[in-house]
Amino acid sequence: MKKRPFIPFGEVSSLTLGGGGLGQVWGETTREEAVKTVNLAVKEGFNHFDVAPMYGKGEAERVLGEAFEGKKLEGFNFTTKCSLGTLPDVQVYDRLNSSLTTSLECMNMEKINLFLLHSQLREDDFELSNFNEMRARNTTSLSCYFNAVIPAFEKLKQEGKIDHWGIGGLGQHQALVEAINHETPPEAIQCVLNPLNSAGAIGYVDKNFDPNTILKECQKNNLPILAIRAVQAGALTEAMDRKPHPSGFDKKDFDDYMRAEPFRELAVKWKESPASLAHRYALSTPKVGSVILGVKNRDELKECIKAEKKGELTAEQLDTLNNLF
Repeated sequence: MKKRPFIPFGEVSSLTLGGGGLGQVWGETTREEAVKTVNLAVKEGFNHFDVAPMYGKGEAERVLGEAFEGKKLEGFNFTTKCSLGTLPDVQVYDRLNSSLTTSLECMNMEKINLFLLHSQLREDDFELSNFNEMRARNTTSLSCYFNAVIPAFEKLKQEGKIDHWGIGGLGQHQALVEAINHETPPEAIQCVLNPLNSAGAIGYVDKNFDPNTILKECQKNNLPILAIRAVQAGALTEAMDRKPHPSGFDKKDFDDYMRAEPFRELAVKWKESPASLAHRYALSTPKVGSVILGVKNRDELKECIKAEKKGELTAEQLDTLNNLF
């Protein structure tokens, strides 16, 4: 596995094993298969693993804890997150610290290399384009972020519980731009990156959310980037391997699958699987440190490893994909 420059870790494997698949967000797997998938990733040279408490209610974190039990952790990097919402400033550190403590217990580790805010950012008076009733629970206001979250992250660093902190690149467009350009910018950011330029169902905060614009802002500011949603929740694969959620929350993901038919046709023409092509697209984007995978088993992981070994796409291929939709 090739390594790329990534300031928080020094270098990072081109691919990161994410916890969505391990925690069964993207379809069913078993604990045994998830652990074997982690072990295969280690064997293939992955040095970064990205999880969160909400991935299977801690299951992804527990999978890592089991897979790395008794192993030396030197040379490996681990990321987890906290869905904070918007709280009174005086409660923010305790909430982040409590979430981190639980994560460390699940992972059987003493510290985290990268701790991310998992809530989406918004300006204080901004109303969500969808699910506004969940605004306080699911999004973090900029005043809360600047006044309490950043100081809390810095305190956790001083206490030796985390090495670095960052944010997910989701939320209200203007709020993200302000966070990226703040005097204390995040040390890393996760950016949605796929040929559809779509965040799908998780882009519910801002109807005008444009992932590519946020990506370019990060590139301009030389922020360390971790790419997410390379296959857009399955929309850029051969077939969706899960049923729509009864609530209709993920309707945009299934709509994107239908919209992506020209991409699948192009993949056939180029004699490549859609998933492989989507991952190579993300890997070919300038200043991306690592692409976070949502695989749930070894077969899916092997396909991504093969894609990485094929190398980056040509400038002509990238141009074709960038003008496909």
